[in-house]
Amino acid sequence: MERNNRGFSTFHALIAAWASLYLLLFSDLFDEDSSNDLIVNRSSIISNMFLGFSIGYFLSDLAMVFWHFPALGGLEYVLHHGLSMFSISLSLMSSQGQIYILMVLFSESTTPFVNIRWYLDVAGRKSSTIYIYNGIALFFGWLIARIFLFIYFFAHMFNHFDEVKKIFPLGFYSLLTVPPVLGLMNVVWFWKIVKGLIKTISKARHRE
Repeated sequence: MERNNRGFSTFHALIAAWASLYLLLFSDLFDEDSSNDLIVNRSSIISNMFLGFSIGYFLSDLAMVFWHFPALGGLEYVLHHGLSMFSISLSLMSSQGQIYILMVLFSESTTPFVNIRWYLDVAGRKSSTIYIYNGIALFFGWLIARIFLFIYFFAHMFNHFDEVKKIFPLGFYSLLTVPPVLGLMNVVWFWKIVKGLIKTISKARHRE
């Protein structure tokens, strides 16, 4: 069951990374000079479809977590998925703040590395070279997509705060509260990743 669950989460992560990257960097949807609309009020058919897809994923995954609780994840996963669904739903229904939702969804790009680590662990390959390389990739991926990106997220929101204040009240206050909670969770998980990587590399050197 967990194997299938992680396969589905990897699929969503790849779609999330591609769609977020495209909409944020390669389309002109959020280009400062492409429209007179406030950047927090911009959306498109593609962005709405993607957010709807992500809500479906988080809803189904959360249902699986509850059904097999706590085998597929503890309360931290329930909190993460619940906050994610809440924020995405508000953004989809209001068509506001989608730029920030997409930034956060890009952080899902680290999920494949987490799942690969699980597959290798189950296969008894924790001492393999590929396990170490995947751990290093997870470290840098997490640092970029869940630490540095969140710093940029808050800086961007600060620089556009006059626009952010025009988001409807519930969306505005959720934007002020949900990302810091997710950011704190990312820092806690990152610390665990760092400790795990150091432990794995130390064991590998010991064997040599």
